[in-house]
Amino acid sequence: MKLIHWLSIALAAFTVVLTIVFFGWWAMKDSFVFGSEKFDQVKWMQSAATIEKECKRGDMAYDLKQHVLARGTPRSAVSVLLGRPSYEDANSAEYDLGKCMHVYHGLLIFFDENNRLINSRISSH
Repeated sequence: MKLIHWLSIALAAFTVVLTIVFFGWWAMKDSFVFGSEKFDQVKWMQSAATIEKECKRGDMAYDLKQHVLARGTPRSAVSVLLGRPSYEDANSAEYDLGKCMHVYHGLLIFFDENNRLINSRISSH
């Protein structure tokens, strides 16, 4: 009976630790997966059409999102910096990042009614 009690406690502790590790990884996955390179505009533009690498722009996406794209940036300035988006509507634009971690990803950029950047995020399809 004591063995079952100790196994139950060990299983509960393991479950708690596993949950903390998983959610910690989930919260920081963008920096782990998409943060290995600084944004380079020339490389960004050239990578749009490449088929050599599956995750063609993903390595620059985190730096771009965190350090280059600033809240309030005009939509026209984002277009000059990043080129033509893969998808665009009145309030957002999406740039293809490629197939990263076995899933297709994009950099989704949101604009307000004055065409000013309000937020950006890495999305998966």
